Amino acid sequence: MSADYRMQMAPQTLDNADDKAKPLLEAAKGNLGFVPNMYEGMAKAPGVLSTYMHGYEWFRENSGFTPAEQEVVFLTLSRLNGCRYCMSAHSMLAEKVSQVPEDVLDALRNDRSIPDEKLAALSHFTRVMFDTRGIPGQTDVATFLKAGYEEQHILQLILALAVKTLSNYSNHVNHPEVDDAFSGHAW
Repeated sequence: MSADYRMQMAPQTLDNADDKAKPLLEAAKGNLGFVPNMYEGMAKAPGVLSTYMHGYEWFRENSGFTPAEQEVVFLTLSRLNGCRYCMSAHSMLAEKVSQVPEDVLDALRNDRSIPDEKLAALSHFTRVMFDTRGIPGQTDVATFLKAGYEEQHILQLILALAVKTLSNYSNHVNHPEVDDAFSGHAW
């Protein structure tokens, strides 16, 4: 899903970025080996890209979720937001980097039941947080905690919601092309 509206501002690239966006794009290239199209769109407002990059790094490094669980969260949110770019990117990461089982990845991409109970509980609670705008019920939290998660994970899901809101919504108005690195997992 993308907005009917497409931003007219030119993407910020390494060649034309202003003094605030350029260091962010250079950091992305240094970390990833390329500047994702999504970043070039977000860099039109460097605060958006900076906040995204910082929050994403914190979630990846400090959330307490395994890499596979992180992808379950990101894929659940990206699907709920209808972001084809992030669904493609996180599908590639899920398969190639985070070792998400194939049947779990297929379920996430196609909004079907997840065959792993703990990952299903994580995806379900992520959806609860999304649908309720961060106001889960007692039963929802109890079920999430019973699945093996901790209260700290609830706050980490709020961070993931913020990160995916920044990227998914930016992608909706920027319409970035899926990078070659993710095109084999197009959604």
